Amino acid sequence: MIEIERKFLIVSDKYKEQAYKKIHILQGFLNTHKERTVRVRIKGEEAYITIKGISNKEGSSRFEWEKKIAVEEAEQLIELCEPNLIEKIRYEIKVGNHIFEVDEFSGENEGLIIAEIELSEENESFDKPDWLGKEVTGDIRYYNSQLSRVPYKNWSI
Repeated sequence: MIEIERKFLIVSDKYKEQAYKKIHILQGFLNTHKERTVRVRIKGEEAYITIKGISNKEGSSRFEWEKKIAVEEAEQLIELCEPNLIEKIRYEIKVGNHIFEVDEFSGENEGLIIAEIELSEENESFDKPDWLGKEVTGDIRYYNSQLSRVPYKNWSI
């Protein structure tokens, strides 16, 4: 399956008022190779293993394969993950015909807040809420796999 996704920074916390769902996510990476990543994620009461391929030139689409697994299996696999687990609270907000997922990172990535939107096609139009800021699609620093390797708190901004 090909995932088409765009990422944005956030300019205000108004998204919290519009969120219909809030969930804790813990994830780690078994592999962060530039051509493929293997992620283990515990999202609330569910868990997944995900493999992602290399992104296209714009960074907006890439192969993604995901399978639901038992939380107990995910907890065991997280023990094998590379250093620096990712922890975040995800807010889901419906805007027009789309869902924005806004991730508030904690731990080593505290202070970073990113919105993502999944699209059906590369040039699909969507409504942009007023809390949406600069687009960072394709900037690999904002990939979760990279945030586990070079956490936000270590960036020289």
